[in-house]
This record gives sequence, structure tokens and C-alpha cells, in this order.
Amino acid sequence: MRIGELSQRTGVSPRSLRYYEDQGLLTSSRSAAGQRHYSDAELQRVSLIRRLFDAGMSSRVIATVLPCVDIPGDLGVAEETFTAMTRERDRIDADIAHLIETRDALDVLIKANSLHRAKLSTAPEPATPST
Repeated sequence: MRIGELSQRTGVSPRSLRYYEDQGLLTSSRSAAGQRHYSDAELQRVSLIRRLFDAGMSSRVIATVLPCVDIPGDLGVAEETFTAMTRERDRIDADIAHLIETRDALDVLIKANSLHRAKLSTAPEPATPST
């Protein structure tokens, strides 16, 4: 299938598909006219690549993980993939911890603002000077 059909069937833009190919994440053959042609197997590969991107992985990390899919019986590849995936999980855990700290700090500010607004709503109105 050509790039337009792969794009339509996966919901991934042709520009992104070309980027995946530039990063070594996706392969195609070329016609005599230089047009990209993809096999049906690339449909599943694009879906996997999207899931990995959605999980927050960079193209560099994805390139490290994909060989495990391509060469499932290679222990060295499996070890490298395991290391890359645990490193990514640790990065995500650190991001989550930071977000929790940020949310907790915001909760303190929200509580302080709520108390301040409550005081303002019960304060007597300032007297207006008579003319």
C-alpha cells in the first residue's frame, strides 16, 4: 500500500510516517518512481509505534525497543529492551512524583485562596462617604 493508504488506515499523517521511516522505526520499499510502498505488517507496526509514543517514549527509545519485536529470540536484544523499558518506567515514575508534588502545592494555594475569599465575603462593606 502507498503512504496515503497507510495514513488513512492508521490515522497517522503521511508526515509522521515519513518521520518514523527517517528514524528507522518503519520501513518501506520504493517503486521505480520513488513512491513508498508498505506491507500489511506495517499497519500493526504503526499502531505499536503510536502506543509507544503515547506512553511518552521518544523515537530514540522506541528504536531501542522495536528490535525485541523484530528479533524476539535474541537474548541480547531482549536485555537491551528490558533496560530501555525499565529506564522509561523510572522516568515516568519520576514525572508522576513531580506532578503529585505540584498538585499538592496547588491544593495548599487553593485552600488558602478559599479561606481568603470566605473572609472577604463576610467582611463588612466599607462605608461610602456621604456628600
